[in-house]
Amino acid sequence: MIVKENFVTPGAKGRAIYLDITYNDTARNAPLVIFAHGFKGFKDWGTHDLVARQFAENGFRFLKFNFSHNGTTPETLTEFTDLTAFSENTFSIELDDLKYVIDFAFSGSAFTPVQGVYLVGHSMGGGLSVIQAAEDSRVKKLVTMAAVATFRNLWPRQVEKQWKLQGVMHFPNYRTGQQMPVKSTLLDDLDKSPERLNIIMRATEITCPWLIAHGDADTTVPLSHAEELHAANPASELLVIRNGDHVFGGKHPYFEKSLPPDLLAFCNRAIGFLNN
Repeated sequence: MIVKENFVTPGAKGRAIYLDITYNDTARNAPLVIFAHGFKGFKDWGTHDLVARQFAENGFRFLKFNFSHNGTTPETLTEFTDLTAFSENTFSIELDDLKYVIDFAFSGSAFTPVQGVYLVGHSMGGGLSVIQAAEDSRVKKLVTMAAVATFRNLWPRQVEKQWKLQGVMHFPNYRTGQQMPVKSTLLDDLDKSPERLNIIMRATEITCPWLIAHGDADTTVPLSHAEELHAANPASELLVIRNGDHVFGGKHPYFEKSLPPDLLAFCNRAIGFLNN
Protein backbone atom coordinates (compact mmCIF):
# COMPACT_ATOMS: atom_id res chain seq x y z
CA MET A 1 0.00 0.00 0.00
CA ILE A 2 1.24 3.49 -0.84
CA VAL A 3 1.37 5.72 2.23
CA LYS A 4 2.42 9.30 2.94
CA GLU A 5 3.91 10.51 6.22
CA ASN A 6 4.41 14.12 7.28
CA PHE A 7 7.41 15.46 9.19
CA VAL A 8 8.92 18.71 10.40
CA THR A 9 12.62 19.51 10.68
CA PRO A 10 14.52 22.70 11.54
CA GLY A 11 15.43 24.92 8.60
CA ALA A 12 17.34 28.12 7.91
CA LYS A 13 17.10 31.12 10.24
CA GLY A 14 15.24 29.05 12.84
CA ARG A 15 12.22 28.46 10.60
CA ALA A 16 10.70 25.01 10.19
CA ILE A 17 10.75 22.89 7.06
CA TYR A 18 7.57 20.90 6.41
CA LEU A 19 8.04 17.73 4.41
CA ASP A 20 6.31 14.51 3.48
CA ILE A 21 7.51 11.12 2.32
CA THR A 22 5.50 8.86 0.00
CA TYR A 23 6.45 5.19 -0.19
CA ASN A 24 5.21 1.63 -0.48
CA ASP A 25 4.85 0.27 3.05
CA THR A 26 6.44 -3.00 1.89
CA ALA A 27 9.56 -1.12 0.73
CA ARG A 28 10.62 0.95 3.70
CA ASN A 29 14.28 0.65 2.70
CA ALA A 30 13.71 1.82 -0.87
CA PRO A 31 16.08 4.42 -2.39
CA LEU A 32 15.17 7.99 -1.46
CA VAL A 33 14.36 10.72 -3.96
CA ILE A 34 14.30 14.31 -2.67
CA PHE A 35 12.31 16.83 -4.69
CA ALA A 36 13.07 20.58 -4.63
CA HIS A 37 10.28 22.87 -5.85
CA GLY A 38 10.68 26.06 -7.85
CA PHE A 39 10.17 29.80 -7.33
CA LYS A 40 6.63 30.55 -6.09
CA GLY A 41 6.24 26.80 -5.59
CA PHE A 42 5.37 24.47 -2.73
CA LYS A 43 5.43 20.74 -2.04
CA ASP A 44 1.67 20.26 -2.41
CA TRP A 45 1.40 22.08 -5.75
CA GLY A 46 -0.78 20.57 -8.45
CA THR A 47 0.64 17.29 -9.67
CA HIS A 48 3.38 16.81 -7.08
CA ASP A 49 1.48 14.18 -5.05
CA LEU A 50 0.81 12.16 -8.20
CA VAL A 51 4.49 12.36 -9.13
CA ALA A 52 5.41 11.15 -5.65
CA ARG A 53 3.00 8.24 -6.00
CA GLN A 54 4.39 7.32 -9.43
CA PHE A 55 7.88 7.06 -7.97
CA ALA A 56 6.62 5.15 -4.91
CA GLU A 57 4.82 2.63 -7.12
CA ASN A 58 8.08 2.05 -8.93
CA GLY A 59 10.32 1.28 -5.98
CA PHE A 60 11.32 4.62 -4.45
CA ARG A 61 10.64 6.68 -1.38
CA PHE A 62 9.79 10.23 -2.50
CA LEU A 63 10.42 13.16 -0.16
CA LYS A 64 9.14 16.62 -1.02
CA PHE A 65 9.38 19.68 1.18
CA ASN A 66 8.64 23.38 1.47
CA PHE A 67 11.65 25.66 1.61
CA SER A 68 11.51 27.43 4.95
CA HIS A 69 10.95 30.88 3.43
CA ASN A 70 8.66 29.93 0.53
CA GLY A 71 5.72 31.91 1.97
CA THR A 72 3.46 29.05 3.06
CA THR A 73 2.63 28.26 6.69
CA PRO A 74 1.66 25.08 8.58
CA GLU A 75 -1.97 26.22 8.45
CA THR A 76 -1.87 27.21 4.77
CA LEU A 77 0.42 24.76 3.00
CA THR A 78 -1.02 25.61 -0.42
CA GLU A 79 -1.29 29.40 -0.10
CA PHE A 80 1.25 32.19 0.21
CA THR A 81 0.18 33.82 3.46
CA ASP A 82 3.58 34.66 4.95
CA LEU A 83 4.91 37.19 2.49
CA THR A 84 7.34 38.54 5.08
CA ALA A 85 9.21 35.23 5.03
CA PHE A 86 8.96 35.12 1.24
CA SER A 87 10.49 38.59 0.99
CA GLU A 88 13.50 37.58 3.09
CA ASN A 89 14.38 34.48 1.10
CA THR A 90 17.76 34.05 -0.61
CA PHE A 91 19.40 31.29 -2.61
CA SER A 92 21.89 30.66 0.18
CA ILE A 93 18.99 30.21 2.61
CA GLU A 94 17.46 27.64 0.26
CA LEU A 95 20.76 25.79 -0.07
CA ASP A 96 20.91 25.66 3.72
CA ASP A 97 17.39 24.22 3.70
CA LEU A 98 18.30 21.59 1.12
CA LYS A 99 21.28 20.53 3.20
CA TYR A 100 19.08 20.31 6.32
CA VAL A 101 16.64 18.07 4.44
CA ILE A 102 19.45 15.77 3.34
CA ASP A 103 20.77 15.76 6.92
CA PHE A 104 17.27 14.77 8.06
CA ALA A 105 17.24 11.88 5.60
CA PHE A 106 20.57 10.63 6.90
CA SER A 107 19.69 11.06 10.57
CA GLY A 108 17.37 8.08 10.79
CA SER A 109 15.24 10.06 13.24
CA ALA A 110 12.00 9.57 11.33
CA PHE A 111 12.55 6.63 8.96
CA THR A 112 15.17 4.14 7.85
CA PRO A 113 18.37 6.10 7.20
CA VAL A 114 19.86 6.19 3.72
CA GLN A 115 23.32 5.65 2.26
CA GLY A 116 22.78 8.25 -0.44
CA VAL A 117 20.01 10.30 -2.02
CA TYR A 118 18.76 11.17 -5.47
CA LEU A 119 17.89 14.82 -6.11
CA VAL A 120 15.10 15.98 -8.43
CA GLY A 121 14.80 19.75 -8.81
CA HIS A 122 12.33 21.84 -10.79
CA SER A 123 13.11 25.26 -12.26
CA MET A 124 14.79 27.32 -9.52
CA GLY A 125 14.94 24.13 -7.43
CA GLY A 126 16.80 22.57 -10.33
CA GLY A 127 19.47 25.26 -10.17
CA LEU A 128 19.79 24.75 -6.43
CA SER A 129 20.04 21.00 -6.94
CA VAL A 130 22.93 21.47 -9.39
CA ILE A 131 24.85 23.40 -6.74
CA GLN A 132 24.01 20.89 -4.02
CA ALA A 133 25.08 17.95 -6.18
CA ALA A 134 28.39 19.71 -6.88
CA GLU A 135 28.99 20.26 -3.16
CA ASP A 136 27.55 17.16 -1.52
CA SER A 137 28.88 13.67 -2.18
CA ARG A 138 25.77 12.23 -0.53
CA VAL A 139 23.89 13.06 -3.76
CA LYS A 140 24.33 9.95 -5.90
CA LYS A 141 22.24 10.96 -8.92
CA LEU A 142 20.67 14.21 -10.13
CA VAL A 143 17.58 14.93 -12.22
CA THR A 144 16.68 18.49 -13.21
CA MET A 145 13.34 19.54 -14.66
CA ALA A 146 13.14 22.81 -16.61
CA ALA A 147 16.08 24.02 -14.51
CA VAL A 148 17.48 27.53 -14.69
CA ALA A 149 21.09 27.87 -15.80
CA THR A 150 21.30 31.20 -13.98
CA PHE A 151 19.21 32.53 -11.11
CA ARG A 152 19.03 35.88 -12.86
CA ASN A 153 16.64 34.32 -15.35
CA LEU A 154 13.93 34.84 -12.71
CA TRP A 155 13.71 38.60 -13.42
CA PRO A 156 14.72 41.10 -16.13
CA ARG A 157 18.33 42.13 -15.54
CA GLN A 158 17.52 45.80 -16.16
CA VAL A 159 15.33 46.04 -13.04
CA GLU A 160 18.19 45.32 -10.63
CA LYS A 161 19.33 48.95 -10.22
CA GLN A 162 15.84 50.12 -9.24
CA TRP A 163 15.36 47.03 -7.10
CA LYS A 164 18.45 47.91 -5.07
CA LEU A 165 17.40 51.55 -4.77
CA GLN A 166 13.92 50.66 -3.50
CA GLY A 167 15.08 47.73 -1.40
CA VAL A 168 12.24 45.50 -2.63
CA MET A 169 10.67 44.30 -5.86
CA HIS A 170 7.28 42.66 -6.30
CA PHE A 171 6.83 39.54 -8.42
CA PRO A 172 3.30 38.96 -9.73
CA ASN A 173 1.69 35.61 -9.00
CA TYR A 174 -0.69 35.32 -11.94
CA ARG A 175 -2.52 32.37 -10.39
CA THR A 176 -3.42 34.13 -7.14
CA GLY A 177 -3.21 37.77 -8.20
CA GLN A 178 -0.73 38.47 -5.41
CA GLN A 179 2.21 40.86 -5.71
CA MET A 180 4.93 38.93 -3.91
CA PRO A 181 7.74 41.04 -2.38
CA VAL A 182 11.39 40.09 -2.54
CA LYS A 183 13.98 42.21 -0.77
CA SER A 184 17.18 43.28 -2.51
CA THR A 185 19.07 41.05 -0.07
CA LEU A 186 18.46 38.37 -2.71
CA LEU A 187 20.67 40.35 -5.09
CA ASP A 188 23.19 40.96 -2.31
CA ASP A 189 23.38 37.20 -1.81
CA LEU A 190 24.22 36.68 -5.49
CA ASP A 191 26.84 39.42 -5.36
CA LYS A 192 28.46 38.06 -2.20
CA SER A 193 28.72 34.47 -3.48
CA PRO A 194 29.22 34.81 -7.25
CA GLU A 195 31.15 31.56 -7.64
CA ARG A 196 29.07 29.37 -5.36
CA LEU A 197 25.82 30.56 -6.95
CA ASN A 198 27.10 30.31 -10.53
CA ILE A 199 25.04 27.36 -11.74
CA ILE A 200 26.97 26.82 -14.97
CA MET A 201 30.29 26.84 -13.13
CA ARG A 202 28.98 24.36 -10.58
CA ALA A 203 27.57 22.19 -13.36
CA THR A 204 31.12 21.54 -14.57
CA GLU A 205 31.96 20.08 -11.15
CA ILE A 206 29.22 17.44 -11.02
CA THR A 207 30.53 13.89 -11.16
CA CYS A 208 27.37 11.91 -10.40
CA PRO A 209 25.00 10.77 -13.19
CA TRP A 210 22.71 13.63 -14.28
CA LEU A 211 19.53 13.71 -16.36
CA ILE A 212 18.53 17.14 -17.72
CA ALA A 213 14.87 17.28 -18.79
CA HIS A 214 13.33 20.32 -20.49
CA GLY A 215 10.36 21.10 -22.70
CA ASP A 216 11.04 22.80 -26.01
CA ALA A 217 7.88 24.91 -25.60
CA ASP A 218 8.87 26.25 -22.16
CA THR A 219 8.17 30.00 -22.19
CA THR A 220 9.29 30.50 -18.57
CA VAL A 221 12.78 29.00 -18.78
CA PRO A 222 13.84 28.55 -22.42
CA LEU A 223 15.30 25.28 -23.66
CA SER A 224 18.61 27.11 -24.11
CA HIS A 225 19.15 26.80 -20.34
CA ALA A 226 19.13 23.01 -20.60
CA GLU A 227 21.47 23.17 -23.56
CA GLU A 228 23.90 25.37 -21.60
CA LEU A 229 23.84 22.97 -18.65
CA HIS A 230 24.42 20.00 -20.93
CA ALA A 231 27.29 21.80 -22.68
CA ALA A 232 28.86 22.56 -19.30
CA ASN A 233 28.68 18.88 -18.36
CA PRO A 234 28.67 16.73 -21.53
CA ALA A 235 28.51 13.55 -19.44
CA SER A 236 24.94 14.48 -18.53
CA GLU A 237 21.93 13.14 -20.45
CA LEU A 238 19.63 15.65 -22.16
CA LEU A 239 15.93 14.79 -22.51
CA VAL A 240 13.94 17.23 -24.65
CA ILE A 241 10.20 16.90 -24.20
CA ARG A 242 8.60 17.84 -27.51
CA ASN A 243 5.99 20.58 -27.09
CA GLY A 244 6.56 20.35 -23.33
CA ASP A 245 5.86 23.42 -21.21
CA HIS A 246 7.52 24.57 -17.99
CA VAL A 247 5.55 22.16 -15.79
CA PHE A 248 5.25 19.29 -18.29
CA GLY A 249 1.47 19.67 -18.50
CA GLY A 250 0.81 20.12 -14.78
CA LYS A 251 -1.21 22.91 -13.19
CA HIS A 252 -2.56 24.02 -9.83
CA PRO A 253 -5.07 23.01 -8.71
CA TYR A 254 -5.02 19.66 -10.49
CA PHE A 255 -8.11 17.48 -10.13
CA GLU A 256 -7.32 14.60 -12.47
CA LYS A 257 -6.39 11.23 -10.99
CA SER A 258 -3.63 10.51 -13.49
CA LEU A 259 -0.57 12.44 -14.58
CA PRO A 260 -0.61 14.49 -17.80
CA PRO A 261 1.16 12.64 -20.64
CA ASP A 262 4.33 14.79 -20.69
CA LEU A 263 4.80 14.55 -16.95
CA LEU A 264 4.16 10.80 -16.96
CA ALA A 265 6.72 10.37 -19.73
CA PHE A 266 9.23 12.39 -17.70
CA CYS A 267 8.58 10.33 -14.55
CA ASN A 268 9.05 7.07 -16.39
CA ARG A 269 12.28 8.26 -17.99
CA ALA A 270 13.59 9.57 -14.65
CA ILE A 271 12.67 6.31 -12.90
CA GLY A 272 14.54 4.34 -15.54
CA PHE A 273 17.54 6.66 -15.18
CA LEU A 274 17.61 6.27 -11.39
CA ASN A 275 17.27 2.51 -11.63
CA ASN A 276 20.27 2.09 -13.96
